[in-house]
Amino acid sequence: MGKGGESMPDEEWERFLREAEAGTKGTPEEPSARARMVARRLREETGRPEPWRSHQPARRQGGKGWYAVGLLVAVALLVVALDPGRVAGWFGGGESAPLAAESERPDQPPPTEEAAQRPTMEQPFRGSPAAQWGDGMAGIGMPEARATGWMSKGRVAQALEKTHDFLAASSLDPGVLRGEQPRKAIALINPHQQDVQDYLATAFRAPSRENDPLLLFSRFEKTKVRPVGDVVKTRGRITYREGKRGAVEVTSDVTYVYPVVRAAAGSDEVARTIVRREVVMSWDDPAKVVIEPGTFSLVSYKVDTTNGGCGTFTGYLTPEFSAERAATRPGDGPEVDPYDRSTSLETRMREAGDAGCGTATRS
Repeated sequence: MGKGGESMPDEEWERFLREAEAGTKGTPEEPSARARMVARRLREETGRPEPWRSHQPARRQGGKGWYAVGLLVAVALLVVALDPGRVAGWFGGGESAPLAAESERPDQPPPTEEAAQRPTMEQPFRGSPAAQWGDGMAGIGMPEARATGWMSKGRVAQALEKTHDFLAASSLDPGVLRGEQPRKAIALINPHQQDVQDYLATAFRAPSRENDPLLLFSRFEKTKVRPVGDVVKTRGRITYREGKRGAVEVTSDVTYVYPVVRAAAGSDEVARTIVRREVVMSWDDPAKVVIEPGTFSLVSYKVDTTNGGCGTFTGYLTPEFSAERAATRPGDGPEVDPYDRSTSLETRMREAGDAGCGTATRS
């Protein structure tokens, strides 16, 4: 996205991706992220994916989930279909005091007392736990910096700040949410990680189950839906540890809540899309890994999406409203609470197995 939120011309975008793909021939010593993912996928391939809550790029698919897991790299998309009988309370009210930032994994899901309250244009988070969540990056817990691996305390602080920038640019940027190219976010990814650059070059040009931009970025098609207000509610945290070859491995596990209405003028039915995304990035030592300063190598990425489209690969989140939900048969996968952060994404996906489009217990 260019300055002022304007779209990047297609020709410039293509040039940007080609230059990002070029890089040098040197690559990190470890097997590439996509290569590891494909290797495991081929070993685990059991047939055509069913719609629901799995997305193992070319393995499973679904309304309640999509996910793909590699050897050391997990690429995942978990999509959750909505149960028309349980969609009464989407967004929270906003009367309660905001929660403190999450510092560790909770031991239980949030309460459901407000679930009967429907969202409105004035209160798009009414009837949802998100009413007490933080706005944008304020809802994401940040750790204190300390010397780790090859990095001093100051360098770790810079890596955490860049991680913060990536999350904002990939999942909160207003232009990207309107469907524009996530140029700022992509610029933070190691241009020499060729498998990831190949994925990025393909995902926006020809999105598919394996090359889906929604694995890393939140985007809506502006001709179909528009945001309600300018607030995205979030809850999650960032952690880090020493990784391979002294790298600083940073993990973000964040749930984003996006309120939207139809793009047509006068539309006022509020729907909500909930995306939980886990991204693991490696801030590598340039003395040991081919990498550009200020960029990270992707280790893994997993996504769990509610009301963002079941078995669709348009490159955009595609929320349903009451008319579509009434015409959609119930999902055949298990039920999932999209606000429950007491279970890791890995565990949730393992429990989901190859189920098809499932059912969200609330929205």
